[in-house]
Amino acid sequence: MQPLLVIACGALAREIVALRRLNQWPYMDVRCLPAELHNRPEKIPPAVECLIQENRDHYRTIFVAYGDCGTGGRLDDLLAREGVGRLPGMHCYEFYAGTQAFEAMVSDEVGTFFLTDFLLQQFDRLVLQGLGIDRHPELLPVYFAHYKKLVYLSQKPSQDKLAAARVAACRLGLGFSHRETGYGDLANRLKQVNEEIVTWPN
Repeated sequence: MQPLLVIACGALAREIVALRRLNQWPYMDVRCLPAELHNRPEKIPPAVECLIQENRDHYRTIFVAYGDCGTGGRLDDLLAREGVGRLPGMHCYEFYAGTQAFEAMVSDEVGTFFLTDFLLQQFDRLVLQGLGIDRHPELLPVYFAHYKKLVYLSQKPSQDKLAAARVAACRLGLGFSHRETGYGDLANRLKQVNEEIVTWPN
């Protein structure tokens, strides 16, 4: 039986794999679900449940790298039944920024749209195409009527990424702000989970 499986949102996959390599966590396997599920959050709990059931007998510990992500508490209900923990917070943006900073940004402007490095790279596919805006531009003001600002939470910033994030904000008709977060609480929580595994008796 393997020590640890992390079931992760595809939007966190690259960062989680990078953290595993950087910290040399040999006990951690990762299975990722499609990032597109964020456009259909009602599908997240059954998809997570399926992976838990498939892997329950193969791992001592299963951990879920998702926030609530728009499931309205249904993901937490599932994880409580299964006895599985997850990352704290409502959204993956919160993992990077930290809860206090994230809440401050939302409090400052409720209508804030967040981008991470992954979402920036996949902006056309997940946002414009995923929401059908590329085919029906008239949907843009419908989806983003209540948004005022785009905040780019960068894990590894560069001038090219900053320029692309500004373009994304312009395409959505939003103001722009940038905050460099690195891996934030995502790194801290995964480190804690891995340290707990190491200290377990064989």
